[in-house]
Amino acid sequence: MKKILIIEDHSDMRELLTWQVELMGFAAVSAKQGTEGLEKAQSENPDMIILDIMMPGMDGWEAAREIRRNPATQNIPILAATALFRDTDLKTCMESGCNGYIVKPFTFQELQAKVKEMIPAVDTTFSR
Repeated sequence: MKKILIIEDHSDMRELLTWQVELMGFAAVSAKQGTEGLEKAQSENPDMIILDIMMPGMDGWEAAREIRRNPATQNIPILAATALFRDTDLKTCMESGCNGYIVKPFTFQELQAKVKEMIPAVDTTFSR
């Protein structure tokens, strides 16, 4: 089963993302902040990372740069999940090493489409 690492400091958003990722058929692993996320990116070897940008301590931009610096994690696709939507903020996401971004709040369908872009060989169709 493919695995997605969710790095998000807000517990309610982390739970929502975990639920949505599992609905798409992925195993979900979560981290509460950037440094924990770096450790789990290396130990869990996820197929993708959903990364919050605005976090205390190590923010998402710094975490993305660190993920890209590590040979063990440098090729993992990173989706920035952010409330920042100015062009300069989104440009910084991409310059930090993120492969794409999704602006909060977003729908399940929007997240599903972004995940499919990042992991194209996986069917993320939700069925009850």
